[in-house]
Amino acid sequence: MSFESRFQHIDRRVPIAEDNIAIIHDLDKCKNCTLCRRACADVMSVLDYYDLESTGDNPICIHCGQCAAACPFGAMYERTELDEVKAAIADPNKIVVIQTAPAVRVGIGEEFGYEPGTYLEGKMVGALRALGADYVVDTNFGADLTIMEEASELIERVLHGHGKLPQFTSCCPAWVKFCETYFPEYTSHISTTRSCIAMEAAALKTYFAKNMNIDPANIVSVSVAPCTAKKFEIRRPEQNKSAEYWGRDDLRDTDYCLTTREFAQWLRDENVDFTAVEDSEFDKYIGAASGGGVIFGNTGGVMEAAMRTAYKFITGKEPSPEPLTKLEAVRGMDGVKEAEVAIGDKTLKVAVVHGGKNIRDFLNEMKANGKEYDFVEMMACRGGCIGGGGQPRVKMPVADKVKGERITGLYNHDAAMKLRSSYENPEIKAIYEDFLGHPLGELSEQLLHTTYVDRSGDLGVRKDVTPETCPTSPKFKKD
Repeated sequence: MSFESRFQHIDRRVPIAEDNIAIIHDLDKCKNCTLCRRACADVMSVLDYYDLESTGDNPICIHCGQCAAACPFGAMYERTELDEVKAAIADPNKIVVIQTAPAVRVGIGEEFGYEPGTYLEGKMVGALRALGADYVVDTNFGADLTIMEEASELIERVLHGHGKLPQFTSCCPAWVKFCETYFPEYTSHISTTRSCIAMEAAALKTYFAKNMNIDPANIVSVSVAPCTAKKFEIRRPEQNKSAEYWGRDDLRDTDYCLTTREFAQWLRDENVDFTAVEDSEFDKYIGAASGGGVIFGNTGGVMEAAMRTAYKFITGKEPSPEPLTKLEAVRGMDGVKEAEVAIGDKTLKVAVVHGGKNIRDFLNEMKANGKEYDFVEMMACRGGCIGGGGQPRVKMPVADKVKGERITGLYNHDAAMKLRSSYENPEIKAIYEDFLGHPLGELSEQLLHTTYVDRSGDLGVRKDVTPETCPTSPKFKKD
């Protein structure tokens, strides 16, 4: 008896499991337009790279949300946690602390009539306070913290041979799950540093809670991010570092994750006029950032920020304004960008890759041709976080133009900042002096680093499926 999937019209749409933690598919609204399918198969290279019969009719999903970003009919959308956040705001016994990712501040304005790329950090913070947040802190601090650990880890791998090369970045949860599923042999290459949101959350329920004299059990930690995959990441069991620190199993570092679109919906629900909101500033301890943290939101930004700090750590000298504080070779929307960066007497071969299909092709080529790199930035979504699956939707013909404007907004703010490198951030200096000790130290390893798993078993017995060999793909070629 031939296999028959419970999912229909797979040649025109993406199969989404009913229990998918990040994405919902409303079949009643679906027009079978194929846009979600093309996003998943052609851009992300997830659909058509597994066989539903082999997986036991369980769709493979990396939770990137590009299907939801592409859907023009509202049939694909994020699984919202907005009601839970509203309930926490209304609970007088809960202290709601919200962190905001760099890409949100150049995306949220599009929901309220601003031009793409308009940098609205102050208004964004003010709006979250108007919605009832007790504290608002900056994920860019977490980005700076990530760079301190990741650059230190890179130095250990490159200069001392402690770890495999190339080192891959770890801040994109969709990329991490993609690697765990399709390329598990490379999980040991992924930096052990947690994502900037995860680091911020761990610092929030330990360092911040101590400084503010707050019981971490009373804190509701919320992330506002451009990413739907964060809804999956925050539930990974290995991500609950504050629970380990306090010895309390009831804690989770990040309790809820809202997308940029959910943030906009929340403002509308509460009749908050975003355009009229007064600017506000982040709260202290984990609210300051450098330019390196700001550019985390776009493709190439993590690489550039890491090179600025690695230069300082290796040479002991400040990076000159050019080229390390404006690493042109890793900027822009090309799917794969390569550069050689001279740091002291060492030249690092680096690359930046964004978009799932580009990542797949890059890794396959690296394996086939033995190409060697020291450090590779990987982002699942095209453009990086500014093109995340939870960002404001844009029509396909102008998608890259809008993403380019968002990127420009972040780079312009970085260029105008006095502090450009993560190690310059005074609050980063303080958390190491007063709490963590030093990068890669015992407490840093406990709170700020993580592990990965082999998910290739999710593919079943067929682990080498391509569109040409996938029975549900329009490109399937019968023998």
